[in-house]
Amino acid sequence: MKRALITGITGQDGSYLAELLLDKGYKVYGLRRRTSTPNFENIAHIRNEIEWVSGDLTDLASLILAVRESQPEEVYNLAAQSFVETSWPQPLLTGQITALGVTNMLEAVRLASPDARFYQASSSEMFGKVVETPQKETTPFYPRSPYGVSKVYGHWITVNYRESFDMFACSGILFNHESPRRGIEFVTRKVTDGVARIKLGLQSELRMGNLDAKRDWGFAGDYVKAMWLMLQQEQPDDYVISTNEMHTVRELLEIAFSYVDLNYEDHVVIDPKFFRPAEVDLLLGDCTKAKSQLGWQQEVSFRDMIHMMVNADMVRVEQEMKNKVLTSVI
Repeated sequence: MKRALITGITGQDGSYLAELLLDKGYKVYGLRRRTSTPNFENIAHIRNEIEWVSGDLTDLASLILAVRESQPEEVYNLAAQSFVETSWPQPLLTGQITALGVTNMLEAVRLASPDARFYQASSSEMFGKVVETPQKETTPFYPRSPYGVSKVYGHWITVNYRESFDMFACSGILFNHESPRRGIEFVTRKVTDGVARIKLGLQSELRMGNLDAKRDWGFAGDYVKAMWLMLQQEQPDDYVISTNEMHTVRELLEIAFSYVDLNYEDHVVIDPKFFRPAEVDLLLGDCTKAKSQLGWQQEVSFRDMIHMMVNADMVRVEQEMKNKVLTSVI
């Protein structure tokens, strides 16, 4: 039985990855940061199948203890301050977790389990103000947010540990990937949640920023398979994971609203406060290397993913409404 340690296991990617590894017969360890209100919503259905170890990406000593306790053969570092908008008002926190936290995790693995294979969650936000389209593994980085800058550091420190200490360390440069488990603050979930609430009469408008921003969006459940494949190769390397397709936020709105027979133009209001200080106009990945070397393939289309998310939010919001009615009756 292989042993894997996942940081960020309660997030979108962590939950899908944990499911995948459990299905493959792994013993899965989840790194849990001590908080007064832990959130296990994404992994409630598998929570009892996971072994829990305590640790914090800002505390090297705790990470060393976590790695020693779990003795993993594979380590997936998915934890981060991952919301781009938050990285401007909280750049230091973002740097401590999303940048230096990677160093702490790598150092813990180097000291406590040096033969473990390490995966770092890099991001397409590293490309930022893109210098070529589509973006591939050799495209220079030009980050446009504290989050993107922090991810560049995490990416290069992973490469440095691979070359300095002969560690099996990979980075997956994942383009935008979404699902019903995506945080409500991210634009895709903001849209699908808003669609559900408007359809059910709970609100009348959805306030948005730049509708012309273009992104390469895929399904998170597909992307975690690429993470696992990277750590099964003979040699460590870095890979772009994407759909090779680009869609605007406007297209996202059209698909989501039309799915419930609504016109987005009747409900969307442009609000300047949702524009980024430094905009990333477009991101489009070239995943040729991942397809040819890993044998990875996207399975869920953009349209099907948005429909899946709208369905999930409709069910969730309807349940919230029922719960409120029951509470008021009681």
